[in-house]
Amino acid sequence: MKSKITNGETKKIFTKKFLNKHEVSFFECVDTGFIQTEDAFWLDEAYSEAITKLDVGLVQRNIELANFTERLLVNYFNDDAAFLDYAGGYGLFTRIMRNKGFNFYSTDKFCKNIFAEYYDISETNIKKDFEIVTAFEVLEHLPNPIQGIEDILQYGKNIFFTTELRPTTIEEVQNWWYLIPETGQHIALYTAKSLEFIAKKYNKHFYTDGKWKHLFTEEQLLVNPFTTLDFTKDSFLIKKLRRILFKHDRRFGFSFKERKSLVQHDWDDAKNRIS
Repeated sequence: MKSKITNGETKKIFTKKFLNKHEVSFFECVDTGFIQTEDAFWLDEAYSEAITKLDVGLVQRNIELANFTERLLVNYFNDDAAFLDYAGGYGLFTRIMRNKGFNFYSTDKFCKNIFAEYYDISETNIKKDFEIVTAFEVLEHLPNPIQGIEDILQYGKNIFFTTELRPTTIEEVQNWWYLIPETGQHIALYTAKSLEFIAKKYNKHFYTDGKWKHLFTEEQLLVNPFTTLDFTKDSFLIKKLRRILFKHDRRFGFSFKERKSLVQHDWDDAKNRIS
C-alpha cells in the first residue's frame, strides 16, 4: 500500500477492530511516520451521524479554540477580513467568533449548521479568498489527506487546524485514545514530519505547538505563534500573571483592541430575513 502523503512505501504495523466488528489494518509511511488505515470501506456506517456520541468535549474545545484564535488573528493576520471554519459542524465555532466580532463563516457538507445558519457560505455570495481557514479535528478523518488539504486551500491561503500528533512508538499508537475505534472515523494519524511534508508540497510555512495545534501560512511569520500565544503550557502562577497582564497591560507581547460583537448585527439580519 502506498503512503497517502508521499506516495512512497508503507509497512503494516497492526490491526484494530473498528465499530466493534471490522478488523482494520494500519500502515505506517516509511518516510514520514504518517499512519493510515486500509481503504476505508466502513465510512458510510461510521458517519451515520455526523457528530459522534463520544464527542462530549465539543463545546469546551470550541470555547478554548475560539479564545486562542482571537489572539492569533489579532496578532498575525488581518483581523478585519473574512474567515471560514471548514467542516464547521453545527456552526458553534463560527457563532462564537461572530459574537467576538470576527467576520466568520462556516461550511460543512455533512452536518446541519444550527448556530450560524445565515453565515453558511452556501447561503452567501462571498468570495472564497478567506484570510484564514480553520479546520478543527478534520485531517484525521480524511480518506485522502492530500486531496482534502487541496479542498481547504481552495478557500484561502492560510490554514489553522488541529489534529493530535501520533505517539512515538507503535505500541503507544495501538493503545492511543485518539484512535477511537468505536466510531471508526479516525483513519489518518500524523507526525510533525508528515505535516511539514504537506506544507512544503504547497509552498507553505509550517508552525506547530508540537501536540495538537498547527498552522500553514503563505507568508513567513517572525516567530512561531504557538510559543507566544499559547498559555496552556505555563504553570498556574505564570498563567495567572499572563491573564493579569493581558487585561491590564496591553503592551505585554501582543496587541489587543476592543472589538464590537456581531450579535446585534446578526439578530437584525435574522429578523429581516424571517420578516
